[in-house]
Amino acid sequence: MKDVARKKLGKKSRLNATPSWLPLLSKRVRGDVATYGKWIDEYSRDASIFRITPRAVVFPRDVKDVRALVAFVRENKTKYPNLSLTARAAGTDMTGGPLSDSIVVGSSKYLNKFKLDGDLLTVEPGAYYRDVEPALDEAGLMFPSYPASKSLCAWGGIINNNSGGEKSLRYGKTAQYVREMKMVLDDGREYVFAPLDKAGLEMKLSQDDREGELYRGVLSLIEKHKKAIEKARPNVTKNSAGYALWDVWDGKTFDMTKILVGAQGTLGFMTSANVQLVKKPLHEKLAVIFLDNLAPLPKIVNALLPLGCDALEVFDDNTMKLAIRFFPQIARKIPGENMFTLAWKFIPEALIGIQMLGLPKLIILAAIAEESESEAENKLMRVDKALAKMRVHRRMIHNPKDAEKYWVMRRESFSLLRHNVSGKRTAPFVDDFVVAPKYLPEALPRIYAILKSYGIDVTLAGHAGSGNFHIIPLMDLGKKSERDKIPLISKEVYDVVLEYGGSTTGEHNDGLVRGAYLKQMFGSEIYNCFCELEHLFDPKDIFNPGKKVNVDFARALSKIDPKAKR
Repeated sequence: MKDVARKKLGKKSRLNATPSWLPLLSKRVRGDVATYGKWIDEYSRDASIFRITPRAVVFPRDVKDVRALVAFVRENKTKYPNLSLTARAAGTDMTGGPLSDSIVVGSSKYLNKFKLDGDLLTVEPGAYYRDVEPALDEAGLMFPSYPASKSLCAWGGIINNNSGGEKSLRYGKTAQYVREMKMVLDDGREYVFAPLDKAGLEMKLSQDDREGELYRGVLSLIEKHKKAIEKARPNVTKNSAGYALWDVWDGKTFDMTKILVGAQGTLGFMTSANVQLVKKPLHEKLAVIFLDNLAPLPKIVNALLPLGCDALEVFDDNTMKLAIRFFPQIARKIPGENMFTLAWKFIPEALIGIQMLGLPKLIILAAIAEESESEAENKLMRVDKALAKMRVHRRMIHNPKDAEKYWVMRRESFSLLRHNVSGKRTAPFVDDFVVAPKYLPEALPRIYAILKSYGIDVTLAGHAGSGNFHIIPLMDLGKKSERDKIPLISKEVYDVVLEYGGSTTGEHNDGLVRGAYLKQMFGSEIYNCFCELEHLFDPKDIFNPGKKVNVDFARALSKIDPKAKR
């Protein structure tokens, strides 16, 4: 084992005193272990508002190391009750999910392999999406629920958050594409979970071992609360809140992956997954709609939904202003472009801006992708016809290369904010709510009014077609008065979201920032089902405790990072 704890990695991180159990841990794994230095500093943060310093960061070399880590925590839990394991892949989580004051287990260093076999991808949690995507492109395949952060994120986060993205409107979310998961559970053994027919389920139920115990426990939980669980299914097309008990058993197929995907590593440690891919459509078109106010957004979304768009994405003028201000960064993200060639391509938009007497308040991207050119063009024509009736400024883009600038602005919006805003910082805490599109005319203005009443500047981006919006407040979290607004705003915003039968999170998950609202969203019976499920899989709280269920929100708020920039 390579012990990096004693390298001279910076004076600041030496404040993290070496825990008494470290020598015991160091003897159990062959991977790298750090207790101070750059890894401790980096792994104290993700893309959320929190900062929590781990006692150790471990990079297991293989599954054997993961099993050894679980066995170590299980054996020492009585003596060291706060020992736990929190999985981390790329650390782009916006909820504090991969943060812990115990042991953070990083997968990106060694557990990062992938294999493509036909249209099935086998992937380890630490593999970056950007490293896998070229192989998919070459094979003419795609993973359709890739997130906007695909240039930064890894597969562990994609799967454990049940991520979605711009194409989820047509193709759905990650849980629909996971065919098999390998997990190390609380007994230190690796198990394989995949859909089972009735005969397969009966075989599992008859087993006199830990696996049989889990299948019996989950089935019993579902049958005991069957009506309440089915009623609890969120009335939206996207949801990452809670555990998806309503998707496990339909009477024909029993699929444990439905509760493991999106569990944020609270039920076990994922070591690999088999993911189904789809054929990548050959012909892509884009309709770009420019609005001078928010009012027409719901009407446009509801008019375009029946036309079968791949995506209905949106971003606001604040994002556009950032893109203009940091134009060189945008240009570098587009292959084959420089500042001058890209500026030339914005001439049509400049002319529209002149007609509108300024920057549009909102830009909607209606994406189309089909197997044939004629199919794609016909669908684009129908979109244009629908928009003509509403007399909105628009542009039909036939060449995907001309459309790329918009996708870069949309995908990079959070990154631009996070790294380029001075004084204030991005504060994602009401960043992922979902309201059915038919309720947007009522819900969105109310949510904006709440934020305005607290004097909060925000940017808006997201997946308008599914009513999934990423509202990112810009705040000076160095001020206690600003930090104190977070629980107040969260409560008021989620009151509105849940009034319309929505979800607190469509794809970013619960973590520290939203887990406390699960009981309000689902009610006591279902929340208790979630707690029972988590306890069934992890009775000793080995895996990422205090995330999703049993969240200590007051403690989480005390861990807000006051720094303006990262």
